[in-house]
Amino acid sequence: MKNNLRIFRLTIFAVLLSSIPFNQLWSQTFKPTDESFKQYQYPEWFRDAKFGIWAHWGPQAVPSHGDWYARQMYEEGSSDNKYHVAHYGHPSKFGYKDIIPLWKAERWDPEKLMALYKKTGAKYFVSMGSHHDNFFLWNSKIHKWNAANMGPGKDVVGTWQKAAQKEGLRFGVSEHLGASYTWFQASHQSDKKGPMAGVPYDGTDPKYEDLYHKKAVPADKDWLTTDPGNQQEWLNSIKELIDNYHPDLLYSDSNFPFGDVGREMVSHFYNEDMKKNGGKLEAVYNCKQPSNGMWVEDLERGVKDTINKFPWQTDTSIGDWYYRTGQKYKSSTEIVQMLVDIVSKNGNLLINVVQTPEGDLEPDMLKILDEIGKWTAVNGEGIYGTRPWKLYGEKPKNAKIVKAGNFNEEKVKYGPSDIRFTQKGDALYAFCLGTPIASVTIKSLGSNSKIADKSIGSVTILGSDEKLIWHQEPSGLVINKPSKLPEWQVVTFKINWKK
Repeated sequence: MKNNLRIFRLTIFAVLLSSIPFNQLWSQTFKPTDESFKQYQYPEWFRDAKFGIWAHWGPQAVPSHGDWYARQMYEEGSSDNKYHVAHYGHPSKFGYKDIIPLWKAERWDPEKLMALYKKTGAKYFVSMGSHHDNFFLWNSKIHKWNAANMGPGKDVVGTWQKAAQKEGLRFGVSEHLGASYTWFQASHQSDKKGPMAGVPYDGTDPKYEDLYHKKAVPADKDWLTTDPGNQQEWLNSIKELIDNYHPDLLYSDSNFPFGDVGREMVSHFYNEDMKKNGGKLEAVYNCKQPSNGMWVEDLERGVKDTINKFPWQTDTSIGDWYYRTGQKYKSSTEIVQMLVDIVSKNGNLLINVVQTPEGDLEPDMLKILDEIGKWTAVNGEGIYGTRPWKLYGEKPKNAKIVKAGNFNEEKVKYGPSDIRFTQKGDALYAFCLGTPIASVTIKSLGSNSKIADKSIGSVTILGSDEKLIWHQEPSGLVINKPSKLPEWQVVTFKINWKK
């Protein structure tokens, strides 16, 4: 009887097992190993989205001095240090802990901003989780230094998430915490000269160690801490962030962090996302290290020089990372040019919109977003849901070669002779990255081209009803300059193949 019952149970188990595809069985959970991460599949929502907006925002906006204020206010003789001493006092008495309560976000209207970002063309939104200042923008039980407990008295991450979900945008969070352990060590120092020489900054006070971290040993000075205790603290913090909000995207401001500790975090993120989505993995993890298909590589203020095998992302800002009085912003044309170039190479653009300390946007920022929104409303057909073509585009003769990498965006210049391609369905989109000054010639689409193996049926321009005059020569597709061009500088030609 017992043997019969055992055979019956094994039979039922085998039948159930045979009904589940092998790859689905394999993908039930991720283990904290590279071998396990190789099963990662890039979610279609991210590949289709192409354009995201980031709120790189927090207490460091208060002094209106831009990025890295929380560190540089402790660097004797720096412009931030001089400003801090003149406006707030010496950092031995008035430190970053005293800046935090000044951040009130009193004009922050997340729902209004999110509706604007959607109109601008963003398909996902990313909130700051914590910068290198170790101040959490989420409602945390890890320590008291968080936005729900201080400053605005609001769960900033949770509030942003609700606003994004209301507008139908995917939601992400960025963590810069891994670098904070070494980044914040300046707060443990003191002036080397002057009347306050030798007087310790407030970071040396044990009462504030939960904000400024403990003093690091001299050898622990790289971007990411080598201290196992710090790494475990980081893991606990990011796990809390994941478990509280279950974001669609998580960004780390570093290379892949902390070896096996980082693998534990990423496997937890992927597995929690699968639980949320009924077994389907929709999560995107960004870090600044080539992925080999295991996550999404991110370039800071940089672009690729060719089509990347795997989807990737550029993160950059319209201005400084944090609000700075009198800063210069990128123009809408510069942002659209970057977007098109990045998308043609299988990438996404995540751009920071600079908020004031109070939480609203300046008039010139609103103008830039409005202009981007007008462009995406008409030309987004050639952006969203597209994939790279056989080549990313064409460059003018003698164009400066800029190699792929971080912080190269200032070296890349675009003009009317730059062409970029995307494709979707039966359509090929050719973007001219500057207002055409004469006829446009696309060499890759000539009648003798070995790249385009189909005949062209029609050529139109997005945003115009004008019938274009065009013809194919052996050396290229020649499109006569339209009598009236759209109001924007980046022009999109839609090319349909002859059936």
